[in-house]
Amino acid sequence: MTSWQEHAIWWQVYPLGFVGAPRELGEPAPEPTQATHGLRDLIDWLDYAVGLGVSGIALGPIFTASTHGYDTLDHLAIDPRLGDRADFDALVAAAHERGLKVMLDGVFNHVGREHPAFRAALEEGPGGARARLFDLTWDESGSPVAGTFEGHDALVALNHEDDAVAELVTEVMLHWLRAGADAWRLDAAYAVPAAFWQRVLPAVRAEFGEAYVVGEVIHGDYAQIVAESGMDAVTQYELWKAIWNSIRERNFYELDHALGRHNEMLDTFVPLTFVGNHDVTRIATQIPDPRMRAHAVVTLMTVGGTPSVYYGDEQGFEAVKEERFGGDDAIRPAFPGAPADLPEGGWDVYHQHQELISVRRRHPWLRTARTAALSLANETYAFEVVGDGGRLVVLLNVADGAARVDGVGVTSVVAGQAEVGDGGCWVRVPGHGWAVLE
Repeated sequence: MTSWQEHAIWWQVYPLGFVGAPRELGEPAPEPTQATHGLRDLIDWLDYAVGLGVSGIALGPIFTASTHGYDTLDHLAIDPRLGDRADFDALVAAAHERGLKVMLDGVFNHVGREHPAFRAALEEGPGGARARLFDLTWDESGSPVAGTFEGHDALVALNHEDDAVAELVTEVMLHWLRAGADAWRLDAAYAVPAAFWQRVLPAVRAEFGEAYVVGEVIHGDYAQIVAESGMDAVTQYELWKAIWNSIRERNFYELDHALGRHNEMLDTFVPLTFVGNHDVTRIATQIPDPRMRAHAVVTLMTVGGTPSVYYGDEQGFEAVKEERFGGDDAIRPAFPGAPADLPEGGWDVYHQHQELISVRRRHPWLRTARTAALSLANETYAFEVVGDGGRLVVLLNVADGAARVDGVGVTSVVAGQAEVGDGGCWVRVPGHGWAVLE
């Protein structure tokens, strides 16, 4: 039987931002607020997601945490700022009724400094049973020294050599899969030894063979990490950077190089592809010229991988990620109460996403397809996408004038705008134009 993963396209949502939740646990909701029922507010957006064409909702952190969700306090409870277990159950049921899968964000590299087990470890001292759960030592004066995540003092690293930590993570993953989740994103997976996941994932696979597990990995040998960890995929940051930078700088040689590396990855696994997420500057900001922003989505939806669209990107939202406290707020905004309340100016971008996601859904073989350049210049790039079941040609033009490519061997335009001449011997697209052809 064909796995649902072969047709997966995600809409990624950061729930705490989406519903306008308070910045910190225990704070009153900001006024005015759009958050009324936390996770239940997302139910009103599921039809919007279905209309977009995605097949699943990838949720950011939803478990009890101190602030942004990545400082977890209780992996088995819904953050009160987002509601409770009944709200989670209602959201999952509503998603499944619409044929949408649900992915959860698992923060298993570290916990918040106020996590009850860490506080107990500090109270118990070096000889306490819970000290071994953390990257925790004591200096000569007897003061505790905790390892942290990338220097963030509020994020205390777990001890991934300890069996109890592996058992905890296994328990959490199984708990929420049993509750109806379909997939897991493993936050900061690059900071966790790959061997740790080999101690966790077999038990998860034994009970939930079709659960999708993707790790957040930024640098390193992606294929090796997948092979050694047992995850299904990792995040394709190499391609993300190449897409927007090639378009913005009008240098498609970088994208062509990245797609060559992408082809090699596809020989062993299918990466999670994206042009935006909760940790990076918006794609519409990375590409200042609005005439060339569609080119990024065209690339995302026509090359191999499992695509993910970050909420707001499909409306053309702009925002900058800043390296400071609160620097993520702009890229994790609140959405209004209903789709009808979105600004009118973003719907053209939404319809553009619909068109390209539709291309993806009509050609499911694109998930594992390989690309090859047909014509490559700084400002013009034509590549073919070939897989089990078909062939498409993608033409991207960021030049001011029209671009013609010969010898592409196509007969019709699938999406975008192009003139096809001499029975498919040549194709011309306008300045700043793009086309998908077959």
